[in-house]
Amino acid sequence: MQDWFDAYGVSHQNPVNKAIHWICVPVIYFCVVGLLYSIPLSDAPPFVRPHMLATLAVAFVVFFYLRLSLTIAIGMGLWSAFCIAVCRYLYTHVDIPLWSICTALFVAAWIGQFYGHKVEGRKPSFLDDLQFLMIGPAWLMGFIYRRLGIPY
Repeated sequence: MQDWFDAYGVSHQNPVNKAIHWICVPVIYFCVVGLLYSIPLSDAPPFVRPHMLATLAVAFVVFFYLRLSLTIAIGMGLWSAFCIAVCRYLYTHVDIPLWSICTALFVAAWIGQFYGHKVEGRKPSFLDDLQFLMIGPAWLMGFIYRRLGIPY
């Protein structure tokens, strides 16, 4: 896990870029969950539940992290469950469609990310390896774990 964090950290040294990532990476993660949560599955077979795509994607994500670190997988699983709970709330209690909220936030967060990398003077890590799209959220979780003294 640390090797991934070190490689990701190379293009995330500037304090402004780091601060932007603390906001934009969780927003992007939430938006991906929200967009998947928004896909209607009404014509699906009976065993398929509404919003199952978001749950399946989260399961895939947790499995990805589990291969690297049990504690990171647990943390990301908890974060993912929180995202799904917020999506459920927004989907059922807010008049604005979840997909439109997530689309607007997703675009704004990516603009923020690219601005942060412009300030950094380095391209985003995922342009070299798409797996870094999954490492970004875990990289932030790693900071939280280090602050709390939790090994990963």
